[in-house]
Amino acid sequence: MTTAIQDRAQGAIVGAFIGDALGLGPHWYYNLRELRTDYGDWISDYTDPKPGRYHDGLKAGQLSQSGYILTMMIRSLNDCGGYDENDFCKRLDEELFPQLDGTPISGPGGYTSQSIREIWRQRTIKGIGWQDTGSNADTTEAIERTLAIAIRYATRPSELAEAITSNTVLTQTDDTVVSITVAFGAVLSMLVQGHPFDTSLSMKLMKLVKNGALPFHAVTSDNLQPPKPGDPDPPRSGRFASPDALLTPSYMAAAAVDPDIKIEPAWKVSLVYGMPCAIYHQLPAAYYLAARFCDDFESAVLHAVNGGGQNQVRAILAGSLVGAQVGLSQIPERFILGLENYSELLELAKLLASKIPPPQ
Repeated sequence: MTTAIQDRAQGAIVGAFIGDALGLGPHWYYNLRELRTDYGDWISDYTDPKPGRYHDGLKAGQLSQSGYILTMMIRSLNDCGGYDENDFCKRLDEELFPQLDGTPISGPGGYTSQSIREIWRQRTIKGIGWQDTGSNADTTEAIERTLAIAIRYATRPSELAEAITSNTVLTQTDDTVVSITVAFGAVLSMLVQGHPFDTSLSMKLMKLVKNGALPFHAVTSDNLQPPKPGDPDPPRSGRFASPDALLTPSYMAAAAVDPDIKIEPAWKVSLVYGMPCAIYHQLPAAYYLAARFCDDFESAVLHAVNGGGQNQVRAILAGSLVGAQVGLSQIPERFILGLENYSELLELAKLLASKIPPPQ
């Protein structure tokens, strides 16, 4: 595996950790005036959560529960040599769930998301098997942990899709959410390989669909052209109903470079695509920032955080996508050194990157 791919893979992991920690203090301010009153006109670094807020008691540079679970996933991938669902579920049962009590303000990071609370109840209260724990949550919890799977299998799209799908349904079973989650992993894997985040990215992903490497239905001809009279019905062997989740990234890339489309300042992307937690609000905003600031990690994550709302996830996703483009070597050192236990996190990222298999 080349040094460049390893650098990009480490950048993707560390970028996600940085985004998580940047969002810890100013998390979930839907009133932007209140956000500016508490943190000033521009958040430029890690901050302490304010008293009474979601992560009250934590300190600047620490990770939320999303970062905690991502760390668990990386440890599992590293220790097992790949995705081992039994091992990951055992870690949740033995390491995370004993620290939870089923309420929102509990556990590592000071806040537990809805889908994680639900599987805690399913496992610890009802004793339900892991094959039946998923719920219809429409949020991004699965992406926040499976981005590590995407990096581990960056050169193996079929294995990536299978592992991410299997892990996602542990918490979220809606097929649209699962398809968008797998699509994000596929996008991230392409960036780790070195493909640019541009208007051609989606067509590269569609080639993987046509080759059977990604489990999406291809409902059009090449380059999204309509079928010709007499053409056979496209094969429908994929799990997901359409490839639309793979097409979104290039539309966002087109918007980012179109001189007639202006989102200024860029943090207002949160107002354009929506500030809430749902996956269909988060992904377009993160993709836009990742395409617009493809070579500027600091601008991407800070505009993500300063947009308010579910800014922590926006920063995790944008941080991972841009980290994959610039590599660990181009992430500003102050963001790395400001992370609590940064040396340990760097080692986890380095080991994960070293296990990416060569392209087939």
